[in-house]
Amino acid sequence: MSLTDTQLYTAIVTPMKENGDLDLDGLASLIHRQDEAGNGVLILGSTGEGLALGLEDKKQVVKTATSLNIEVPIMVGVGGFNLRNQIAWIEYCHDFDVDSFLLVTPLYAKPGPKGQVKWFKSLLDTAERPCMLYNVPSRTGSKMSLLVLKELADHPNFAAVKEASGSIDDFQQYRKTADDIAFYSGDDGLLPFFAMAGCDGLVSVAANVWPKETHQYVDWCLDGRGPELLPLWQECTDILFKWPNPVPAKVLLQEKGWIENASLRPPLTTDEVDDISLLKNADNMIQQWYNKTNK
Repeated sequence: MSLTDTQLYTAIVTPMKENGDLDLDGLASLIHRQDEAGNGVLILGSTGEGLALGLEDKKQVVKTATSLNIEVPIMVGVGGFNLRNQIAWIEYCHDFDVDSFLLVTPLYAKPGPKGQVKWFKSLLDTAERPCMLYNVPSRTGSKMSLLVLKELADHPNFAAVKEASGSIDDFQQYRKTADDIAFYSGDDGLLPFFAMAGCDGLVSVAANVWPKETHQYVDWCLDGRGPELLPLWQECTDILFKWPNPVPAKVLLQEKGWIENASLRPPLTTDEVDDISLLKNADNMIQQWYNKTNK
């Protein structure tokens, strides 16, 4: 199965116990829910608190995810600042049934276009799997350069871009620069707009709490039905991002009984959520929509 055969990847949260240790049973349960919904799984992305986990914890997440008897593909997040560490991480993952990698723009350093090209080329050269390049300037401090697409679009391991700049104009510029590369929205609420602009799928946070519902949302948006979904889904996803991601998702997952604890690694904390009723109301609205449309 190629990376782009799957239209929806869920950037899965990493469940933790109250003391901050990994809850690997909880992780397995969440992944099985995504498998049941037919959603690909992205582990150790920003939603999975990948940069807050130590190397041994990250290895445990990969071992757990790849040990499950699931049908959907598994993508692993690769991101940070130290290139040698990222190369070593990719090489470690090659020993497991990993289907693809998510390669984020370098953090903190704010490299120029040529530095970005060298960074991504080194990772693409190392990877023995298809890769999705990730543009998220709000987290990394720099926007993916168009030169990356111009120079690397023909690389055999470059399959897709996750575009999370929040800008339709930027999305359209990227698409014009690399016609043969698949593009995925990195913003749940913007999918109707991105779909009209020609995107190929979604990497979702909302699918953590609404796996089947988000799968239908993606199907409908890519089928041209985005405008009718906009008011409801924009309102509910706005609530899901009212506090720092993945805080609201974990709080709602615990409220739904899908994980035992909403613990996060510092500096993230559930103390940010001052009104859980907003999340519960959003959950009810999405479930009512799904039940009504699937009678």
